Amino acid sequence: MAENIYPIFDKMLQRNDREALLKQRGIMIWFTGLSGSGKSTLAIALERELYRRGILCRILDGDNIRSGINNNLGFSEADRTENIRRIAEVSKLFVDCGIVTIAAFISPTHAIRKMAADIIGWEDFLEVYVSTPIEECERRDVKGLYAKARRGEIKEFTGISSPFEAPDDAFVSIDTTRQPLEESVRILLEAIEPKIRMQRV
Repeated sequence: MAENIYPIFDKMLQRNDREALLKQRGIMIWFTGLSGSGKSTLAIALERELYRRGILCRILDGDNIRSGINNNLGFSEADRTENIRRIAEVSKLFVDCGIVTIAAFISPTHAIRKMAADIIGWEDFLEVYVSTPIEECERRDVKGLYAKARRGEIKEFTGISSPFEAPDDAFVSIDTTRQPLEESVRILLEAIEPKIRMQRV
């Protein structure tokens, strides 16, 4: 029998202890979609509604990740992969604490999202595809990033000069041009809330 080189883990509280304390199941809600698709807006609205229902959540997005734990990363392909890898590792810790964790990142390829799901655990990974068409994303773009990308001023911009691979079997798909925010959140809640409450004690 192999020697346990991490004996401290055997002494720590387990995930089910923390979930019992919080009376909720920790899961990962992973929003993916183009820049300007509405990922962060949906994530914030979902967090507020879950909080109103007594569910502890934590949002991870570019603002609180890129300014802190990943402030040493750029936007090369290697750095983007490392960005998602670190986010997934942090998310795994939150999920293990029984916290509903919400990520809002472009995460443009099947491979990069698979990496995140492999780290976090597929049984805890709920992928939400915000499928807003690129034309609408460009129309909403107050920072002018799409225009700069089309002029070649921003290299490897997802959707313009770098591909976005849409999920084949997302847990939920939301096109924010087809229903208002409140309706989108209702659809998300109907799909997600049973996953959070299924193991309530």
